[in-house]
Amino acid sequence: MTIDLEQEARDKGIEYFLIAFVDLFGVMRAKLVPAAAINKMARDGAAFAGFATWLDMTPADSDLFAVPDPASLMQLPWKPSVGWLAADLYMDGEEVAHAPRNTLKRVLREAESQGYRLKHGVECEFFLISPEGETLADGTDTQVKPCYDVAALMRRYDVIKEICDGMISLGWGPYQNDHEDANGQFEMNWDYADALVTADRHAFFKYMSRTIAEKYGMRATFMPKPFAGLTGNGCHAHISVWSPDGVTNVFSDPDGELGVSKTGYHFLGGLMEHATSMCAITNPTVNSYKRINASTTTSGATWAPNTVTYGGNNRTHMIRIPDPGRIELRLADGAANPYLLPAAIMAAGLEGINEQRDPGERLDINAYTEAQQIEGARKLPLNLLDAIRELAANDAFSKALGHETVSAFVKLKQAEWNAYTSHHTDWERQNTLDC
Repeated sequence: MTIDLEQEARDKGIEYFLIAFVDLFGVMRAKLVPAAAINKMARDGAAFAGFATWLDMTPADSDLFAVPDPASLMQLPWKPSVGWLAADLYMDGEEVAHAPRNTLKRVLREAESQGYRLKHGVECEFFLISPEGETLADGTDTQVKPCYDVAALMRRYDVIKEICDGMISLGWGPYQNDHEDANGQFEMNWDYADALVTADRHAFFKYMSRTIAEKYGMRATFMPKPFAGLTGNGCHAHISVWSPDGVTNVFSDPDGELGVSKTGYHFLGGLMEHATSMCAITNPTVNSYKRINASTTTSGATWAPNTVTYGGNNRTHMIRIPDPGRIELRLADGAANPYLLPAAIMAAGLEGINEQRDPGERLDINAYTEAQQIEGARKLPLNLLDAIRELAANDAFSKALGHETVSAFVKLKQAEWNAYTSHHTDWERQNTLDC
């Protein structure tokens, strides 16, 4: 069914639309379009200069056109006269192959052609900090184990409530909010859905949280490890795969180990096989590796994986199986691109199904304290450069995700790493000034 966005605007009181897309680095870009012009934009797209964003383009390239998806429409809960639309990117009449939303849609189409439909939910953790980013917004949030602290949660009631009310008004089905394991850290949960729907919501959630936090004189950050001694921001993904009609959960098997089918374990095997390559996407910043390779935090645990392992309902492993019919990937952090994250998950999992990859036996040990017992387990990359190299060398995963996407991502991330290594730090001066 074709949606007339001008009519939607009249019906819903929308005066302007944000036509938005997320680039390879996860930065949201947008143009503000008056409602009277939206149908033209829906037909032709809003024009951008692609090189001005984190996409693999040059100043000599043609205009980049962002064509909005009418099905993605969301009214800004804090400013209902504005509608937000996720857009797909085109250049010279062709889809931009490495654009994140296009990448996800392509991977999902391939999966559906083989009889699989990805559904997922994300646990978005974030800190509320001072506007300049140097301290926590709540100076009295100092408990050693602050997780679920009711007092710290309720001191931030107004901002958390407004974000949650926004999700309620948008029909996402939010069901719980809590103070997380680090001081100043929060998590908000909403219902899982089809992968593209969740990806659009994930992107919008980050934008909404930051905007509402600003209203209250705070800054919301999804940075993987903003404070050295505190638990970092994860973005755990809960994953299940269904029949194309969305009726049958193909991960579910009452007779399977922990209620997971052989197909589910092959999918899990694909995630295990390609984990070190996926890291570049699930953990895409220099700072990401401060989280997954962190020493013990003030609360007593990092809650982040170090090894490519899986277990049952056990949070010390990279993957856990919390319930029959679904798995949880605990690898990704708050910097993960909302579209590339599920694309990478589906690409790795589908390759695992097709190759019938065996994840091996699950481990029921505490991987944080008994890691020496995990014989042959691979370690996760120690830094972004190692992850980029793993991704660049993995032909099977690149083929599943899309060579254009991987090539563009590796190129831009390599440049980011080079920029990082050219930066002089206080640590270098403190440790090598007198060498």
